[in-house]
Amino acid sequence: MKDKRVYVERRDEGDYAVRRANSERASDVLPTQRAAIERARELSPDSRPRVERVRNTPGGSPDKWRKA
Repeated sequence: MKDKRVYVERRDEGDYAVRRANSERASDVLPTQRAAIERARELSPDSRPRVERVRNTPGGSPDKWRKA
C-alpha cells in the first residue's frame, strides 16, 4: 500500500516545499504556506497534509507537525 501522506516544509530560501512521504524531491515549491497547503490537498485529496511549524510555541518547536 502506498503512503499517501503529504508534507509542507519551509525551505531555507523562505518558500515552501510540498513533499510526499519518503520522497527525495519536492513535488512542488510555492512562495506561501497557504499556496503549498492548497497544492498538497490537490495532490492528495483523501488525506490531510502535515505542515511543519515555522515558529516556536509553548507546546512545540519547528520540528513538530500539525495537520492542516
